[in-house]
Amino acid sequence: MNGYATPLFSRADLVVSQHYDPSNRATIYLGDCLDLMSDMPEQSVQLAITSPPYNIGKAYEDVMDLEAYRDQQDQVIAACDRILRPTGSICWQVGNYVDGGEIVPLDIILYESFKRRGYKLRNRIIWHFGHGLHCKNRFSGRYETILWFTKSDDYYFDLDPVRVPQKYPGKRHFKGEKRGQLSGNPLGKNPSDVWDIPNVKANHIEKTDHPCQFPVSLVQRLVLSMSQPDDLVFDPFLGAGTTAVAALLNRRRIAGAELMEAYHKIAMDRVKKTLSGEIKVRADKPVYKPEPTSKLARNQWTGEELSAQQELGL
Repeated sequence: MNGYATPLFSRADLVVSQHYDPSNRATIYLGDCLDLMSDMPEQSVQLAITSPPYNIGKAYEDVMDLEAYRDQQDQVIAACDRILRPTGSICWQVGNYVDGGEIVPLDIILYESFKRRGYKLRNRIIWHFGHGLHCKNRFSGRYETILWFTKSDDYYFDLDPVRVPQKYPGKRHFKGEKRGQLSGNPLGKNPSDVWDIPNVKANHIEKTDHPCQFPVSLVQRLVLSMSQPDDLVFDPFLGAGTTAVAALLNRRRIAGAELMEAYHKIAMDRVKKTLSGEIKVRADKPVYKPEPTSKLARNQWTGEELSAQQELGL
């Protein structure tokens, strides 16, 4: 995928509802996700995607002890289980809880909530990004994880829409029955379970006032591979509305909840811009590698001259 095509929506689809109805193209609820889910029918959702609070003291969350946090998340997971189709998937994107310099991987804390309900972990996807806070007493964190669970062994998955360019697109078999034939899939290769996608920082085209916004291209891979057009995608912690944008750009339906009015407003604005074709997003493309510039720096180990951007790892 090298870009986004703006979908064409009917006039009826341009309406964004605050309350759930099966006919809605977009439901953006201001309030507790448990209240929204109580109005949703059983087995109505094909794909649940979210990035819940990390319990690290951001403006939109209250810090709990880990047991209370696990219990709160378990309630949401249980409610998602009720509304998910048997062929459906849940993708829980989390980072690390940090306490006094010690990190606790939240995906490990939450794994049991899914497992005891019979869910199967298909991938633990590592999202790698190049920028973030710099640490002094440990290595700087540059990854988060996405736990992809399916409700059954009979689940929907289509790899083709999310293939990425081959590293050696013209490579051919050099012996055997397939000698001379292309050795790779002409549609591209499997993106693997390590995704190098820039996070949304100050100069990112998608940046809003939300402090922990994740990129559309990250969510779009999940939407395209685990759901089909007109399927319902659900996000219990909608935040800035990234899941909604990715779903609508690809002609899925969306339902999501956001507790904080300021972020709900941001999500509503982004959804309306998506429906009208005004939204701006970064294409799912390889991370930019800058060419050498005239601004040079000297590598302290080899003595070689490098561009300042290269030395900084940009």
